[in-house]
Amino acid sequence: MTSRRRCIQLGAFALAPPLLATRLPAVAAQLEVAQSVPAPASPALGERIHWPPVRLLDGRPMHAPVPGEAASVIVFFSTTCPFCARHNVHVQKLLQASRGTPLRILAVAQDRSEANIRTYLQRRGLDLDVTMEDAAMRKALTTLKGVPITCAVDRQQCLREVIRGEMFEEDVLALARWAAKV
Repeated sequence: MTSRRRCIQLGAFALAPPLLATRLPAVAAQLEVAQSVPAPASPALGERIHWPPVRLLDGRPMHAPVPGEAASVIVFFSTTCPFCARHNVHVQKLLQASRGTPLRILAVAQDRSEANIRTYLQRRGLDLDVTMEDAAMRKALTTLKGVPITCAVDRQQCLREVIRGEMFEEDVLALARWAAKV
């Protein structure tokens, strides 16, 4: 029999105290099962990325770079996220500052409407390569939820950074360092 103490340790009483008083053992058993299910594994930092083929909004395919060819910065965003709007301005500055260097920048929109994404990019003056293939890119790079999320991949195609949340401009611009490292 599961004790009251075990249910408290599992956090069961935070859910619904009156209900749990009558169904304590059954709920505790369900919580133990739920906690024993492992979360999907994120690619580890330093691990080689297996790039999925993606199509950009303009119809061009974006293929995986050859190891040693180019580093990449990938930004997951949403057109409705105010933090993403500010963050993407910094990413645009990174794009402009890194022209002519071996750095690819890809924005991954989680939105479903191509028209909304195009309007978003136009209104903000963003010239980023954008794909809508959010699920495939998240599977390849991170299981973190939310936006914005910024990932840096070095020139050998190994995952180096996964950063959740809005970044300061100087931190975004510093991601160009991955293009210099061979």
